[in-house]
Order: sequence, then structure tokens, then C-alpha cells
Amino acid sequence: MNTRREFAIDAQRTELASICVELGVRRLELFGSALRTDEPRDLDFLVDLGERPPVEYANAYFQLLERLQGLFTRPIDLVTPAGLGNPYFRERVEQEKTLLYQA
Repeated sequence: MNTRREFAIDAQRTELASICVELGVRRLELFGSALRTDEPRDLDFLVDLGERPPVEYANAYFQLLERLQGLFTRPIDLVTPAGLGNPYFRERVEQEKTLLYQA
């Protein structure tokens, strides 16, 4: 990790891990403009929430989205593996993603 934004993310790693543990996140990865520019407009995350009942999944997803927005004080795009349906988008994400948390 080498941009200023990534260093800001590194500074929040402990809290980020705490949020992930609390919400049962299996894996959280960063991708997109935060890896290419010092001041991205938003942050793009790929999240694996595992298998859960639909209501529990939705609650965890939206709580994570809200907590990430509060932690990083900027808009967050939160994508799940199911959201990678477009093969071109999936390939781009797979090529550039950076692991932030893994259970």
C-alpha cells in the first residue's frame, strides 16, 4: 500500500478489524480509485459476509456500509461477490483488490 489514502486506511486497521469481527465479515478488500489516487472521491470495498439468512445478511451489509462511511468520512461503495456478475468488472476487481481483513 503506497498512497496517502491507503496510509489513512492503514491508520484505521484496528477499528476496521473490530467492525469486521463485530459484524461477522469473512473478508474485506479495497479496490478502485483509492489504489490509484491520493484523494479518491469514494472508497470501493469488496465484502464477503458469508452465508446468512436474508434479514441477517441485509442488516450486516447496511451496518457495515454505515460504519465504513463514518470511519472514513466519505462515500463508500460496498460490493459483494454476487455483485461481480459483469465479467469485465469482476476481472478488474480481481486484478487490483487489496486484502484489508480476513477472518
